[in-house]
Amino acid sequence: MLIGELSRRTGVRTHQLRYYEAQGLLTPCRSAGGYREYTDDAVLTVHQIRKLLGAGLSTDDIAYLLPCVTGPAPDLEPCPELLDALRARLHGLDEHIDTLVRSRQALADYIEATEQRAPKNYPPCDSTQ
Repeated sequence: MLIGELSRRTGVRTHQLRYYEAQGLLTPCRSAGGYREYTDDAVLTVHQIRKLLGAGLSTDDIAYLLPCVTGPAPDLEPCPELLDALRARLHGLDEHIDTLVRSRQALADYIEATEQRAPKNYPPCDSTQ
């Protein structure tokens, strides 16, 4: 199938499919006319890629994991390298969440402190000056 049909069957835009190809996640054949030609398996692969992206994995992570991916869920074949990569990604997400929580609290503290200092009938800021 051509890229337009793969796009229709997966709901993924053609520029994203070309990006997946550039990242080594999809490997179409080329027709004599130079058109990308995908097998029916590409539909499953695209669905797997989308679900893994939804789990917060990068395309680099997915390229590393994709050979271990099976089924539409997708399921991952267990191996130490795969688990190490997933745990590292989870650790990175946890660190990012912790940073966001600290930033959110700091911002809430600034808002609370500023509201306490503001007079009851405080005029709005004039941003045109």
